[in-house]
Amino acid sequence: MTDLNHVVSQFSISGTQTITPLGNGLINDTYIVRTSGDTPDYVLQRINHHIFTDVEGLQNNIQAVTRHIRRKLEQAGADDIDRRVLTFIPLSGSDKTYYFDGENYWRVMLFIPDADTFDVVNPEYSRFAGQAFGEFQAMLVDIPDTLVESIPDFHNMEFRLRQLREAIEADAAGRLDSVRDIADDLLRRADTMCRAEQLHRQGLLPKRVCHCDTKVNNMMFDRQGHVLCVIDLDTVMPSYVFSDYGDFLRTAANTGAEDDPDLSRVNFNMDIFRAFTEGYLSSARGFLTPVEIENLPYAAALFPYMQAVRFFADYLNGDTYYKTAYPEHNLVRTRAQIKLLESVEQNMPEMTEFIARQMA
Repeated sequence: MTDLNHVVSQFSISGTQTITPLGNGLINDTYIVRTSGDTPDYVLQRINHHIFTDVEGLQNNIQAVTRHIRRKLEQAGADDIDRRVLTFIPLSGSDKTYYFDGENYWRVMLFIPDADTFDVVNPEYSRFAGQAFGEFQAMLVDIPDTLVESIPDFHNMEFRLRQLREAIEADAAGRLDSVRDIADDLLRRADTMCRAEQLHRQGLLPKRVCHCDTKVNNMMFDRQGHVLCVIDLDTVMPSYVFSDYGDFLRTAANTGAEDDPDLSRVNFNMDIFRAFTEGYLSSARGFLTPVEIENLPYAAALFPYMQAVRFFADYLNGDTYYKTAYPEHNLVRTRAQIKLLESVEQNMPEMTEFIARQMA
């Protein structure tokens, strides 16, 4: 059993009173550290180093990003900066922002009071999300630091397809014969879906600093309903802007569940698309290139395709990566993502026209 008081004592804070669990995060264990008097409260997190294997690189990324955003806010004369960017606390007598206790890695950040996160996915919050993540990217366009990939090849479509082809070749669980139609369908789209990597090699598509986990609940709101800041920065890394744009729409604009067995419920919600896109372009249009803008509909298709490839490869491998509730779970997930992809493809002309109107 970890002595949390001992862990907290390693950081440059004082007045600790209580340490209790906070939230229900799936990756990191999170606690709120209550302090006495006028001392601020803090958030303690155990970093999941099984997923984020380069903890030093991860924390260096976060420090570079929060430092740059803080500088931008100061230059703009922003108010209440400590509530508009995360603040990580160093170890006592050190500038390092994580502690290794021999088994686990820990970090501490300033708790942001009078702030909330929401899981609501509707046009209003989707527009907030688009604007917030667009602003996040915009502030980091000129960051001088070189960031590492906190999860290598996380959104690399060519890498995911290599994994799929290896799974097909191995057929480790003996499941391929009954689902060859799905394998053929996914591979038929492979070249088209690797457009981002192709454009990057041609020098036409830049890599930028992106959040790479763009969910509505990765934003903090003040009590008046205004976005304060973007949170959960573990996946901040170099990527294409498609990562932040397409990944949000994959989850938020799906009218069904990610693993919905009833495909009639799975469609692409154009109201969510329009709201998120309007918000995103309002804050990102100043730095986006024509190639990035014209390929935003492709990004909306890319992420259900990528997730279908990942679910299907795991199904062929015998369900070794994703947790499953029943034997066909990854196959059901695959079919749901393919249905979402097909719905995106059907809406592409309207999506392209809407984006053109926004940029006019």
